[in-house]
Amino acid sequence: MSEFYKGMAEILEIDENEISGDLVLSSGDAAWDSLAIVSTIALIDDLYSKTLDGKKLTECETISDIEKLISIS
Repeated sequence: MSEFYKGMAEILEIDENEISGDLVLSSGDAAWDSLAIVSTIALIDDLYSKTLDGKKLTECETISDIEKLISIS
């Protein structure tokens, strides 16, 4: 999932090396806001041809939560 992690690093405005499944999206380092959520929806659509529900995405607390959401969509 390196392309996913790279895209998430850009969206969250953090270094790609900081991205892991355990990264807490609401941490002070990550810019997890409405723009990031919309950008994440677009990234997942581009990479996996899946459309995630924005509400479910807002409920994600970590990168792993997003990965799980991708796998069940």
